[in-house]
Amino acid sequence: MPPARWAALLVLLVSPPAALADPAGDEFFEKSVRPVLVERCLGCHAADKAKGGLRLDTRDGVLKGGDGGPAAVPGKLADSLLVKAIRYAHDVRMPPKEKLPDRERLALERWVEMGLPWPAQAVLKAPDAIEKAAAAHWAFRPVTRPAGAGIDAFVAAKWRDKGLSPAPLAAARALIRRATFDLHGLPPTPEEVDAFEKDAAPDAYAKLIDRLLASPRYGERWGRHWLDVARYADNKGYVFFEGKEYPWAWTYRDWVIDALNRDLPFDRFVTAQLAADLAMPADRAALGFLTVGGHFVNNTHDIIDDRIDVVTRGLMGLTVTCARCHDHKFDPVPSADYYSLYGVFRSTAEPVVPPLLGAAPQTGEHTLYDAELKLRQAALDRFVSARHAELVTGGRSRAAEYLLAAHAARNHPPADDFMLIADRGDLNPAMTTRWRQFLADTKRRKDAAWQPWHALAELPDADFPRKAAEALAALPSGNKLVKQAFATAPESMKDAAARYGKLLASVDTPTPNADPDAEALRRVLHGPDSPADAPLALDWGFLSLFPDRGSQGEYQKILRDVETWLLKGPPRAMALADAERPYQPRVFERGQPGRVGAEVPRQVPKVVNPQRRPFGPGSGRLDLAREIVSPSNPLTARVFVNRVWMHHFGAGLVTTPGDFGLRGEPPSNPELLDWLAAEFVDGGWSMKRLHRLIMLSDTYRRSSVGDAAADPENRWLARQNRRRLEFEPLHDALLAVSGSLDAKLGGPPVPRFGSHRRAVYGYTDRLEFPTLLTTFDVPNPAASVTERTATTVAPQALFLMNGPFARDAAERLAARPDVQRLDPAARVDRLYRIVYGRPPSAAEAELARAFAARGPERWADLTHALLLTNEFAFVD
Repeated sequence: MPPARWAALLVLLVSPPAALADPAGDEFFEKSVRPVLVERCLGCHAADKAKGGLRLDTRDGVLKGGDGGPAAVPGKLADSLLVKAIRYAHDVRMPPKEKLPDRERLALERWVEMGLPWPAQAVLKAPDAIEKAAAAHWAFRPVTRPAGAGIDAFVAAKWRDKGLSPAPLAAARALIRRATFDLHGLPPTPEEVDAFEKDAAPDAYAKLIDRLLASPRYGERWGRHWLDVARYADNKGYVFFEGKEYPWAWTYRDWVIDALNRDLPFDRFVTAQLAADLAMPADRAALGFLTVGGHFVNNTHDIIDDRIDVVTRGLMGLTVTCARCHDHKFDPVPSADYYSLYGVFRSTAEPVVPPLLGAAPQTGEHTLYDAELKLRQAALDRFVSARHAELVTGGRSRAAEYLLAAHAARNHPPADDFMLIADRGDLNPAMTTRWRQFLADTKRRKDAAWQPWHALAELPDADFPRKAAEALAALPSGNKLVKQAFATAPESMKDAAARYGKLLASVDTPTPNADPDAEALRRVLHGPDSPADAPLALDWGFLSLFPDRGSQGEYQKILRDVETWLLKGPPRAMALADAERPYQPRVFERGQPGRVGAEVPRQVPKVVNPQRRPFGPGSGRLDLAREIVSPSNPLTARVFVNRVWMHHFGAGLVTTPGDFGLRGEPPSNPELLDWLAAEFVDGGWSMKRLHRLIMLSDTYRRSSVGDAAADPENRWLARQNRRRLEFEPLHDALLAVSGSLDAKLGGPPVPRFGSHRRAVYGYTDRLEFPTLLTTFDVPNPAASVTERTATTVAPQALFLMNGPFARDAAERLAARPDVQRLDPAARVDRLYRIVYGRPPSAAEAELARAFAARGPERWADLTHALLLTNEFAFVD
């Protein structure tokens, strides 16, 4: 056996089991074990406080143990002190004050049985340790304006400190090509290059930047950058009832492009995308930022999770969705803060019939269309309202059945209220979950009016069915369980039931001096806290509303009728609306909607604003927007200026643009980052002003040719970075040089190839994302993307060499009238100027002419070859 194989085998033999990759074990640890260790154990058993010499923040610490020996032996429950301690079967009992809940104890026991899986190199941190680290973290501290004279001064200080020499300023031709691609995503024309090279005025370059920013092409280029963040697509992904298309997603895309072109201040740009309906109604198409995400098979919780992510990671560089199931592992974001935001977005709904994009057409034809639409919408409303009324009525009239079913399920894992199927007439599974939660909540209620229910909730298991039957026997439920319970009941039980029957006669309407027990029962069945009171649509996903297949099919048919008719009318904005009754958020323990914990207010995460206050009336979207764009928020301006810098230089000052938390990379030049953020806010949040600030600097204007050996990653910016064109500017550049680019602005999406429109207007299919786009590193819009990956793979070259798109562009370029009418020498010169913005060298011209002289068809081969070069596909 070769030595290398012997070495590999030796590693496998001597390595402990945890050294081998175990994705399933790691997942179990993260979901079920880490939260228990962090919440229950690390207060006494971590690096800074190891009582009894025991650390439980690393796997090695568990294996080493403390004064009593190893805490756990992989795979051996009987030999593990940890297991004995949590079972209270040892002198040491942990936690000392009370036993762990059964589910947590069983999770730790299962973990020991699995061999103590633990993600490699993971070190657990207690919440107080995370808070302490966060207090000193650069991104969570206020933005301060450092003393300095601007971009060049901050950059020069760094490269002088590193002993680097700056590259010279780029030549005019390289500079105009760089700036035009950066701001337009297109190459400059030969005439634009010539004019700029000949302009000797001191402000020639500043005028170039102003011209580029004033063009509508700017909004198209930078709109595409923003659409990555907004996870833009033209369909919903996998759905159940509704159609898969977003017929008006393009109205959001067009709003973004227009907002950038009119330099809408960034604070208003953000506010519109979160709360235009509440603060900027003319910009309500902006709400597509929230609504163009996937529909996740109509799972309400996943849709809201996606919206929390696009807002927090996309706008503030915070990975808040990591706190969905447990407190964030690295950043000071507890689950409570996640569910505060969950409450904001669950207090909103997407209307089935979105508002018109503009004013309604004043025509007889539209009047008739609108009347038909209203009839279809009314049919849908009647159907949903009827099913909802049926559910609520059943929740009251069958309360005894629900109560007993909830109690019977008490020791089973709670079911999500999504995708629960039942036959028509059965108990609604999600309603059972509501009653189950009601019983759990009742134990925490202290007010005297709930005393009869306290008594029920606290009964021993053996007594519960009988007492529940006594309490609810008189309800008009036809409950078989109740009848069976009373068929064998002694006379004393019947007497008790008769008493409750009299009380329930007054349940529907409160009366003066009512018996307290009767009032308690009335509140349970009819009050605002009733488990039977399921608010329509917002608290209640449609799958939960009617879980039987027949009703689902009927709903789908009526909904599709509305959707089909909508498509025949004018465009609409993908808007949101606040619920009439905001959702009161509660923490979902371990992320499970069927296991509801403490109430939390709708508010911004504490890490964003330590002096936060609960949001006011309504969903809180407008309050959230104001918190995000507040000048005191340390994250938003930093995140955005870093992203703009990234697109101008190829890398951000912070190289983790979607994570400014404790696990993110620190900025290479923190003074420059803060100076830019302060300038951005003080300059009225103007995005165009920010571009000018960056692009007029010598740092941006430097040549990409410099001493790469001294700083290979160009972290200290002594030169500009050479960058490969992304798919969209490469696509658009091929159309531009071929003379076939359609410069039309906006409108519905078009096929990716064949329309000659810019790539930003191409149809984006979230359901079946094209492999070609993946090949060119275009991100799948399954989630917000804050930075694209950059790969160089053979299929990219093969597409350009063998695909019809590049070949068609080459043939059109060769056939351009301004090329065709020239003699061979002038034609070669013109082609080089169109493709590269420069004349050919003498050797290039001679070689090209000799090649083309072989036959007329060689001109298309020549142009195709020019388009395949790095010089065309890269920007210096």
